[in-house]
Amino acid sequence: MVLSVKVSSKNQISIPSEARRRLGIEAGERLSVEIVDETLVLRRRPARASDRLWGLGRGLYGPDPVTFVREVRDELEENLREREGLVARKPGE
Repeated sequence: MVLSVKVSSKNQISIPSEARRRLGIEAGERLSVEIVDETLVLRRRPARASDRLWGLGRGLYGPDPVTFVREVRDELEENLREREGLVARKPGE
């Protein structure tokens, strides 16, 4: 479905009623506007800030965050063992 809107003299647009009905957008709701290349993307904004932040870090720690944390912990423990080994050696060894 391709719908058309016109930009008013006040640089405003109206969302067509068909789009509002299908998406359940009601008067007073807030939408986020994103520019992707040459495209405007409108998305419904959740009312609560915590809902808007949901999934923000997705992919930041790879596909499996548990594995990522285990690898970081193993690396830190290995570094700690190396440091303890250096401290335990007597000077001149």
